[in-house]
Amino acid sequence: MLGSGSWGTALAIQFARAGRQTIMWGIEEKEIESMKQARKNELYLPGISFPDTLQITTNFEEALFKVEDVLIVVPSHAFRETLERLKSYTQSIKYLSWATKGFETSTGLLPHQVVADVIGTNLQTAVLSGPTFAAEVAANLPSALSIASSSQENAFRLAESISTDSFRAYVLKDVIGVEVGGATKNVFAIGAGISDGLGFGSNTRIAMMSRALMEMVRLGLALGAQKDTFIGLSGMGDLVLTCTDDQSRNRRFGLGLASGASAKDLRKTIGQVVEGYYAASAVYKVAKRLSVEMPIVEQIYKVIYEGLPPNEAVSNLLKRPLTPE
Repeated sequence: MLGSGSWGTALAIQFARAGRQTIMWGIEEKEIESMKQARKNELYLPGISFPDTLQITTNFEEALFKVEDVLIVVPSHAFRETLERLKSYTQSIKYLSWATKGFETSTGLLPHQVVADVIGTNLQTAVLSGPTFAAEVAANLPSALSIASSSQENAFRLAESISTDSFRAYVLKDVIGVEVGGATKNVFAIGAGISDGLGFGSNTRIAMMSRALMEMVRLGLALGAQKDTFIGLSGMGDLVLTCTDDQSRNRRFGLGLASGASAKDLRKTIGQVVEGYYAASAVYKVAKRLSVEMPIVEQIYKVIYEGLPPNEAVSNLLKRPLTPE
């Protein structure tokens, strides 16, 4: 397990809880030492004890020693760098999976394309995504996610490795669809936060979310995804969760933008990576390149990167020419 943030820690706990011998690597020595001493990640998941089958290290080589199965759970902007470090250890690795969400900002590539670019295509690969807050998974509350792989055998193998009485994994082949859902939902969560922060009601929120789902589908289809994927856990499920619950850092970021706070100050205040901040730029650029109409993404991009007042962004959306649904 490469990555020791809230989601990386929660997944490490879940794999260990399911009976897997798990070793989690993190880059911050002080944080990792604290976890070793307390057997908890008090910074991100306070009060949740680690299973005995979970080890922690800052030593990259130790984390990969004789390991056949690697899961990467780092922010999207650190994904390529992590793969670059990993590629010299791939002789012993058979399976590579990731729970990283988002297009690569500099290239517009999805995670599986970055993997192919850096590592190649010889390993069995899979992506994990879906409507799961780290704190609830760590607390052993009933949860579900999607695992996508071109190999159904590999997807089921991974699903069996993580599933327990309180955690269920569903498998599918549509890697692109699952990744597009994960790459876009954080942008729309910022939009939901802006809407609620401006004092608009439930009607506004559900209208935004419904249209956001259509934008997600349009982009996914342009990239080769399957439409049905977006009505599942990693599409509509993750979108609804992230847009409606204040556990979402992206939704809280949107609430802050609506109050007049700057993106820079909000990122400091929230204290963890706000993936939607990066995703807004990446998704906007990919949509432009593919000539995919994504007006909600465009307005959120302008709020974050061009200083457009949030109320003007809403007005711009409402003033668009009437079209068939």
